[in-house]
Amino acid sequence: MRKNRLMLALIVYLGAVGRSGSVGFVIDTYVVAGFACMIMLTLPHDMRRLLGDITLAFLIASAVIGFFEAIAQDRLLPYPPIRDVFRPIGLTGHPLTLGAMSATAIGFVAATRWPLWVRLLAIFTLYVGAAISTARTAFVLASLELLLLLLFTRWSKLSKRTERRAKGIVLLLLIPLCAVLFVVLLGAGFMERFRGTLFDDSFMARVTIYRVFDYFSWSEIMMGVHIDQLMFVVNEKLDLEFIESAPVVLTMLFGLPAALVFTVALFRLFSRLIRGAAGSAQLGAAVFIIASLSNNTFTEKTSVVTAIFVLLLAYRRPLLPAPSEAPTHVTEQKRPAARASGAATARRKARTAQM
Repeated sequence: MRKNRLMLALIVYLGAVGRSGSVGFVIDTYVVAGFACMIMLTLPHDMRRLLGDITLAFLIASAVIGFFEAIAQDRLLPYPPIRDVFRPIGLTGHPLTLGAMSATAIGFVAATRWPLWVRLLAIFTLYVGAAISTARTAFVLASLELLLLLLFTRWSKLSKRTERRAKGIVLLLLIPLCAVLFVVLLGAGFMERFRGTLFDDSFMARVTIYRVFDYFSWSEIMMGVHIDQLMFVVNEKLDLEFIESAPVVLTMLFGLPAALVFTVALFRLFSRLIRGAAGSAQLGAAVFIIASLSNNTFTEKTSVVTAIFVLLLAYRRPLLPAPSEAPTHVTEQKRPAARASGAATARRKARTAQM
């Protein structure tokens, strides 16, 4: 609730300084996500998990649709053409979103209570979804995520020694299987963007965008500018179509001080939500944050932030009973048994004395 008040105060501030057009994504993305959290907290734990499972089912379906889009070279939802290669979007609004959400969902699937074979099938589907999206950062993160899940997830039904051996065997099988999958997808033409160097036009656009600060004075950087003025410099001076950098957008639209306040508030909110989540869910959230920092997910009108908040609340660790309650409860249960044992001991001593 406190974070929502801060967002509302930021909206009022931007409206007061004449940049109310810059707050659209704050309302549609963060205020809505905050209210979704408040609603989730009113629900019982089982209902939260159900909402989390439904969200994951949507992301898995999106990865499946993206796979068939890559085969058919046609999209289910409308999307403007891209010059380089065909890139599926699934049920999301952008290929990068498909890749990031597929990679993110892998960690949350591991935190579900689904049967093991269902979780493995879902993780495989999401991994393929991250690959065919041609989002290189998301695919690399998904690969690292799988490795970390294998190494650090506890297999509770096995002893530690048996668990280490089993993980070693699975790792020896997983590495060549992932390599074969990569070669197959590459040969099928689903990963054309992986053929070239990492430092292509897309990478250079993410670096070039930081030259935008050269075209504004310190007062404009501190107070912020209108979105039209910012886009004019990006399009005409830097010859870029889009801004794929959250720090640039926040700084230039809000002004540096307000952008820092916004960033700190968002970081604290994410840290609070992540701290109470299951270990694999924390890994999934970390993947989302890293992948989103490579594009403009945090500075656009999107529902994926709400989805992440819902997932983090759905797969929280179960709360333990209060320490003050547990000893009292145990003591009250054991006290009658202790009295009965003491009485029996006294009777035995009396019989011994009579003999």
